[in-house]
Amino acid sequence: MKTTSILSLLAFAVASHAHFTMQYIWINGVDQGQNVDIRIPPNNNPVTDVTSTDLTCNVNGLSGAGVSTATIVAGTNITFEWHQHDQRTGEDAISAGHKGPVQVYIAKAPSDAASFDGQGAVWTKIYSSGLLNAQTQQWATDVVNANGGKHSVVIPASLPAGQYLLRAEIIALHVAESYPGAQFYIGCTQVNISGGGSANPPKIALPGAYQGSDPGITVNIYNNLQSYTAPGGAVWSG
Repeated sequence: MKTTSILSLLAFAVASHAHFTMQYIWINGVDQGQNVDIRIPPNNNPVTDVTSTDLTCNVNGLSGAGVSTATIVAGTNITFEWHQHDQRTGEDAISAGHKGPVQVYIAKAPSDAASFDGQGAVWTKIYSSGLLNAQTQQWATDVVNANGGKHSVVIPASLPAGQYLLRAEIIALHVAESYPGAQFYIGCTQVNISGGGSANPPKIALPGAYQGSDPGITVNIYNNLQSYTAPGGAVWSG
């Protein structure tokens, strides 16, 4: 058996059940509390079908009825925090075997965020981090795990005021040699942005923009990977 296949099988055996969810957001460094302003999925399993509406905001994520909406200003720093279970200590936030990119998208709701299903070409990528060091095979997920499950993004100051969905995504590639294999961990939070500008950023659909054949989705990360292109196109900086 090839060494790369052995490594991938070991990764699957060790980490295949170490699933996780987004459980907290921080606004300018202030913890908002567990599951506050977040569309909570029924469990910590990943999404694997890129054509499913579960890719938007996870399972049962097409409605935010009963979910509170955070009030922020354009230019705010938002931190997302992920964990395997309902605990912040005693285990890695995400399994070390779950290597892959970390991305954040934002979509403006036609009216209120709670009733917005996020369908169609409405999503703008505002953050993406993937393979950070080809020599050491350090991934964005390694940084998130070392930081207690946290990663941050600044909301572009030029976005128009209004209510939005923020979609954070971690793609675990430890068993992504064939499709479906990549594991999509998705968390959506509802925000009401004040201030801002009049920007009209580029938009994609989720589902719609991702294909199972994308090199950032079906990929062998154990074969001396030297570069990685995450799905969803370029980051819009605002």
